[in-house]
This record gives sequence, structure tokens and C-alpha cells, in this order.
Amino acid sequence: MDFLSFFTPEVLAANWTEVASNRIPYLGEGLFPAAKKAGLDLSWLKGEKGLPISLMPSAFDAQATYRDRLGVEKLETEMPFFREGFKIKEKDRQELLRASEIGDRYAQAVIARVFDDNAQLIEGAMVVPERMRMSLLFPVGGDMGIAIKANGVDYTYDYDQAVNGTRPWKSTNYFALTGDSLWSSTATADPFADIDNAKERIGEKTGTDLKYAIMNRYTFNLMVKINAVKNRFMTTAGLAIAHLTPNELGKVVEDTEEMRVIVYDRQFKDESGTAHKFVPNGYVALVPEGKLGNTWFGTTPEEADGKNTILVQTGISLTTVDIPHPVNKNIIASEIVLPSYERMNEVALLKVV
Repeated sequence: MDFLSFFTPEVLAANWTEVASNRIPYLGEGLFPAAKKAGLDLSWLKGEKGLPISLMPSAFDAQATYRDRLGVEKLETEMPFFREGFKIKEKDRQELLRASEIGDRYAQAVIARVFDDNAQLIEGAMVVPERMRMSLLFPVGGDMGIAIKANGVDYTYDYDQAVNGTRPWKSTNYFALTGDSLWSSTATADPFADIDNAKERIGEKTGTDLKYAIMNRYTFNLMVKINAVKNRFMTTAGLAIAHLTPNELGKVVEDTEEMRVIVYDRQFKDESGTAHKFVPNGYVALVPEGKLGNTWFGTTPEEADGKNTILVQTGISLTTVDIPHPVNKNIIASEIVLPSYERMNEVALLKVV
């Protein structure tokens, strides 16, 4: 058997589909579901959702009064491109030839290694949109945008462009605590008051009810230690307790604020190999029900060419290229991807430390 010819895009994609059937989805995949479009250009409407405005009274047989469409801003940009691959080199080819002579056990090990390399490429492609989505949901310092700089390429996108020197989203949806209100001040902090304030501000502005509080384990553990939180549990449960369990804290927040706590602690490595949390320490995103935007995938050059290419995960192109000299087979993953964030004005962010 020619094992090298076995590694087609269809076979690699089928193997990934089997592997992916057991993967835990990223949180952002639900909040910003995947969508596909042609080309590079992306445009979307950032709506300024507000409280419903009562219809104007009218006399019979009179012309209708026409209202303006409030606060709709069209944003246009070009989506960024990502591509990386690995090679089945001439020495690898010799191992594949040897595997065909030795038998299935050795062959399976060699094939599995190629499949693992392929899976790493696809997983790396899936990190990119989650990194973007979480950058929008948790803009450090309140400056909402996406910045990925590596390999001589700078992809920077500003989702909250200043108007007359003021960033609209940051000025109304970002709440940076100070002094005794910081959640590190266990004796004086009051997370319920902080959440109430943000919910009220967003509710007054958009009419939206915030339903989920998303944070990482570090921030969650800060909240557990705060006296106001423990006291609230003792009030509702009638028990004296020194430390709340995750389930107990979740029940307190749900009973008090009608919000569900989501602890999201997954990590990724950037292009230099440095590990990062998707959700930064000391931040809490308060979000409503439903999707917040879309994760848009464009048409990659490989997909447009259509040769030896297949799509996985909505918009990741998987391509194989045979190189005659030196004799290599290249396996390449590529994507053009960028999230839209139509409901950004309905999301609040607390900076609690």
C-alpha cells in the first residue's frame, strides 16, 4: 500500500471529524456561532438597542409620522488570514515505505503521528476565533478590539472607535471598581451591588436583562471569599459557613441576581508558545440570553482554488500539496475569520481587581 497517497484532504477531514466528536466546544462557539461568507470583506450593523418607544397618536385620514432608525452603525472591514502547515518529508516517506513492509502495528503508529500533526493544525485554527471572541467579550482595560501580531503581520481591529474623544462602549458598558469596592477587599466589597449597578445601567440603556456572569477560576475564588457573599448565603440558608462551594455560590447568585455563574478557565498558547487564559483574571462579563454576534469565515485562497482542499469546522481549509523535488507532501490549514459583535451594547464588563 502507498501510505503517502492515503493522506488526502478527505481522509484527514474524516479523521478529524471522528476526533472532534469528543471535544468540548469553546464557550465562544455558542455566543458567536459560525457563519460562512464569500471573500474577505465583512460588514455588520451594530445596533443601539433601546427601550421600546410608544407609537405616535394619529388622527384618522392623516399621513403616518415616520420615525428615524436609532443608533444603527454599519461597520466594514477586511477579515484577517491565517495559514500554517507541516511537511511529510523524504525521511518520513521512507518510514511510511518501511511501515508497509513491516506490518500494520508499525504502520498504525506512523499514520497516527501524521493524523496528530493534522489535528494540531486544526485545533490551532480553532484557537484563533476563540481568542478573538474572548478579546471582544473581555477587553482588558475596556478597550474593545482584537490584536494579533506575529510572523511580520499585524492584525488590529478597533470595535469601539472614539467619537469626539470618547469611546462609546467603554464609557457606558465598562465598570472598573476602585478602593474598598475591589473584590480583593473581602470585608468591604459587595459583588451584588456591582452586578445590580451594571444590570440597571444596561437595562436603562437597552431594555436587556443580563442573565450570565462569566469569569475564570481566579475571579470566582475572589468572589467566594467576600463577606457580603458569604453573609447572603447564611441569610438564605440559615447556616454558618466559612467557605462557599461552587454550587453554593452559584445558588446565591442565581437566587439574588437571577443570573447564572459560568466559570471558564480554558487556556491557549500564542504564536511564541506562551500560555494565556481566554478569560483574564479580575474580569466578569455580564451577558444576555442568546447569541451576541457571529464568527464569520471567509473564502481562503485554497478554497477558491478548489484543488485537493476540503472544509472542516465551517471555514477551515485543509489542503494537501505534492512537491516533486524534494519529494514532500505538504498539509496546510488556513482560514479567514473575524467575529461580528452586533449586541456589544447589551453586554457589561466588570473589572473587579
